[in-house]
Amino acid sequence: MGDPDEVPDVFDPRIYASGIPHDRFRALRDRAPVARQDEPEILGWPAGPGFWAVTRHADVVRVLKDSGTYSSHLGATQIRDPDPADLPFVRRMMLNQDPPAQGRLRRLVSRAFTPGRIERFTVTARDRARELLAAAFADGGEADLVRAVTDDYALLNLTDLLGVPASDRGLLHAWTERVIAYQDPDEPPVLDAEGRPVNPRSPAMLAEMFGYAQELAAHKRAHPADDVMSVLAASELDDAELEMFFFLLTVAGNDTVRSAAPGGILALAEHPAQQRRLWAGEVPMDTAVDELLRVHPPVLSFRRTAAQDTELAGQKIRAGDKVVVFHASANHDERVFADPHRLDLARTPNPHVSFGDGPHVCLGAHFARLQLRVLYEETREACAGLTLAGSPRRLVSNFVNGIKSLPVRPLEPSAPRS
Repeated sequence: MGDPDEVPDVFDPRIYASGIPHDRFRALRDRAPVARQDEPEILGWPAGPGFWAVTRHADVVRVLKDSGTYSSHLGATQIRDPDPADLPFVRRMMLNQDPPAQGRLRRLVSRAFTPGRIERFTVTARDRARELLAAAFADGGEADLVRAVTDDYALLNLTDLLGVPASDRGLLHAWTERVIAYQDPDEPPVLDAEGRPVNPRSPAMLAEMFGYAQELAAHKRAHPADDVMSVLAASELDDAELEMFFFLLTVAGNDTVRSAAPGGILALAEHPAQQRRLWAGEVPMDTAVDELLRVHPPVLSFRRTAAQDTELAGQKIRAGDKVVVFHASANHDERVFADPHRLDLARTPNPHVSFGDGPHVCLGAHFARLQLRVLYEETREACAGLTLAGSPRRLVSNFVNGIKSLPVRPLEPSAPRS
């Protein structure tokens, strides 16, 4: 970054272990809003052909909304290219499709995410948050909020919504870790016979999860309940589509809240004045949730592939080029957000792209916001505030904005519940 003409690297997943590289994103937004990035071999993963990094808010929204020009289907949605032999397989997932096929699947699954079904989980989520927080702060000392609260909170809420038996919840956690943390040294990759890392989204690595999905669906057909898997099992989805939806809901449904929740608490702990405003009820909780999502989006980036020659922000892009949008940069674009690095829990409007935009806007956004709102409300009830008791440990990833550890200390307890 010493050379003012240097194009900063925002690909290397190791960069994000220190937090969102705001200085690099600012340089790109100002000087090269659509910038060429190299894909060298890193952490054992092979080199790739490179891609265009899109960092301004307006351009990110344009890419996300224009699925005709910027396809999710052609090369899927991860920066790294999938093995060509695996591409037909990964294209089965709704996330890796374009309209109109993507719209059909989205309509089928949206029937399971009815507002009524999700709202019925509010009481359960609130009781769960209360119990986890009480246990974490039982002795009044510090706790790792990730291990003690947010990991379990996100996972247990998801398994309740899906209808996964309590005895099987550990499986979902293991599968999520395998897919999300594959770039992190704490989660060593599975190697093939030639010593190369195996893509965790490949058919071989997902076979166990898919077999479980079919067993669970069969059980739900015989014993339907008020849960998402019962709805999916009785829907028009074929076996392959059902398996892919189980994968998508298990990983994305868990990790969205699992990443956003500690990120929001970290932002509050780093901004005590804003935390006091929230604890005093001076800002609406729903508005605060969106601001915390803006400053700590659960997903850092998503990839598209140019379906035709085009131009974006004055940069010519050729058909077949990879185009990667960076949500974390768009959410801090000075052209859209006044004083973007200031946490303002009353910020409105707040057009962040933490849940994406366009045809692939997050299907579970309402469920995620509900969980975050309940968790922050119960944290406010559990203590008079939180302060950091150590430095957070972050996930090594250029995809998920994860936090692996967050040591916090509660301030004096609030008044007992009446």
